[in-house]
Amino acid sequence: MTIDEASTRYSIPVKILREYERWGFREDAGARDYDAHDIERLSTIITLYEIGFAPEEVEQYMRLLLADRSTENERMQMLNRKRNGILDEIHFKEKQLDRLDYLRYGIRQANGKKDLFSCEKGV
Repeated sequence: MTIDEASTRYSIPVKILREYERWGFREDAGARDYDAHDIERLSTIITLYEIGFAPEEVEQYMRLLLADRSTENERMQMLNRKRNGILDEIHFKEKQLDRLDYLRYGIRQANGKKDLFSCEKGV
């Protein structure tokens, strides 16, 4: 299947297909005939992008995946670093939510005591 057919059939952006070819992961890039192996690799690439990998990280991960040697430890380290970064972001967002809820609580409390603070502007 051609680059356009692969893009349409599997909802793979043409940009990713072109990166895939530029990185040299296809055995016969000239024909642009995407087979099941290509689609499987592209699925991994899309997953890596969806979890927040940068293009350089995707390329590095895929080179490790396709290497002739065992690279499970290196790939696991990459995934663990990304996972830890995502967890840090989640914890930061949870703290933001706590602070936001604290401010909302303050407004609710002030509204309940509005007659005591009716002189205050904007409450």
